[in-house]
Amino acid sequence: MPRIVSVWLPRWPIQRFLRAQAGRSGSPDRPASPEAVDARRPFVLTVEASGGPRIGAANKAAEAEGLAVGGLVADARARAPGLQTRPLDREADSAALHRLGLWAMRYTPSVAAYRQADGADGLFLDITGASHLAGGEAALLADIVRRLRPFSLGARTALADTPGAAWALSRCHAQAAVVLPAGDDPAGALACLPMAGLRLPDDLCLTLQRLGFRRIGDLLGKERAPFAARFEPVLLKRLDQAMGRREEALIVLEPPPLHHRSRQLLDPIVSQPAVVHVASRLMKDLVPALAQEGLGARTLRLRLFRVDGEVRTIHIGLAAATRDPAHVARLVELDLERLGETIDAGFGFETVSLTVTTTEKIGSRQARLTLRDGTMQAPVLDLAERQSELIDALRQRLGPQAVRQIQPVARHDPAFAEAAVEAGTTPPAWPQADPARLRPPLFLERPEPLQILATGPDGLPGHFRWRGTPHRIVDLQGPERIAGPWWEETAPPLPTGPSEEAFGWGKPKGDKGGSGKAAAQARPKLPDSESPRSVKRSQFENTEAERTPRPTFAAPPQHDYYVAETQAGQRFWLCCEGPERPPRQQTWFMRGLFA
Repeated sequence: MPRIVSVWLPRWPIQRFLRAQAGRSGSPDRPASPEAVDARRPFVLTVEASGGPRIGAANKAAEAEGLAVGGLVADARARAPGLQTRPLDREADSAALHRLGLWAMRYTPSVAAYRQADGADGLFLDITGASHLAGGEAALLADIVRRLRPFSLGARTALADTPGAAWALSRCHAQAAVVLPAGDDPAGALACLPMAGLRLPDDLCLTLQRLGFRRIGDLLGKERAPFAARFEPVLLKRLDQAMGRREEALIVLEPPPLHHRSRQLLDPIVSQPAVVHVASRLMKDLVPALAQEGLGARTLRLRLFRVDGEVRTIHIGLAAATRDPAHVARLVELDLERLGETIDAGFGFETVSLTVTTTEKIGSRQARLTLRDGTMQAPVLDLAERQSELIDALRQRLGPQAVRQIQPVARHDPAFAEAAVEAGTTPPAWPQADPARLRPPLFLERPEPLQILATGPDGLPGHFRWRGTPHRIVDLQGPERIAGPWWEETAPPLPTGPSEEAFGWGKPKGDKGGSGKAAAQARPKLPDSESPRSVKRSQFENTEAERTPRPTFAAPPQHDYYVAETQAGQRFWLCCEGPERPPRQQTWFMRGLFA
């Protein structure tokens, strides 16, 4: 069950404006210049609307004069002489709220800002599994309020299982901090709140009030069909979201990248070499910052912004961290060649950005000094770096999942001792070869059966035919017995219970295999609970119920392997299936070839 915190900032546009003014001139309460706004006097932020400017936000002094959001500014000036007005800057408010959301990531990485339909004056925090880091849910809410107070932001908080319920409680509840226990039905807490707590439009709230629906509880328990037929779908949608009957996705803020460069071009570019050149220049701009922190780029994101507003994104993954602009440019070129016409430039790309999305620590390398002109050149790449560059080039050309490498698996059977995994820079640690356990360099993918033409006195083959060619064995080394893993065997079904004979009422002693009606009549009836046989039966059942059955696994299959040398000097790796069987019932296979 998710746990959502709603942080409402009353008069957020006013507080943001005064905070920005304080950063420019001094205290937010006492202006330093005559042009600055005095927060102690009535002050409103205005928005352009039909019929003239209207109030978009008001401070506490203006509300004391009877001014409300949505009223005409002309009427407000008549009611409050000397009213201070400034235009409402929604973009600045949204940017400041975004920065505040990044600040709130100290509590959880999942932070979302209120949408415009939610008021654009607060934050949602998904603290599922993170409240214990702050000492509990109530302590976390108190810490949020305490940390926002130095910013002159009086926050109201609420915690619930749904964003809708948390939003309603933070704005409409009598308490400034409300914690709804996890798993509780929010209907009881929301029933006494006004309709505005459902995030409904003002005209819809007014219509509901005229019909007598003043509280959220007035909608609970009513038939849904009349509301769906007479009102907009947003009514039932918001109600279901608040009650948890419908999921509500939060648009989580993305923290800004630490290593990012972009370039706006005077003339749009359309050719592939031009894109590669700009990407190389952007990587060169990122190198000093990466080198100062001792980091290298492991994954990058190249974004190409077209003139018509479309954005094309290229993701670049590297096998090893790097700071080489030429290598990154080569990967961009290969990716563009692979994508081909899917990266449509249209009328050209006017902006190009490069972001390092993943970094890793990378050691310093000594650059080469050219004695001819005294300049520093790039260091010589070692084997691992050349290998990583090859892997990167193949990935960009063939696709990220097309490049694989072989790594060892801890299995005795060589048929399962290797696995293909995604290629990386770390070489697999192959075990050291054991001279006592020879393995062929050429291993057949599937065992091929052999035709045994003659056997020796010990039952081992001395002459066999493989692929139509006869081979006579002059030396046979072995056997090396290899058994399959015991855990891969299927356990036989366990018995469901003792038979009737075990209980004493099975076939009668005098019955010589008879059947039919006479045998059925000769069968004794079940004894009553007083008979000794019934007591014995009860003791047996109790013993069987308490006993934990031990599953018996079948013995894993065994194979004997031999190194056979023929008269022609060839060496083969032969496999005998069923070495415990007689020689005529054994099956021989060819598994591999030596040099």
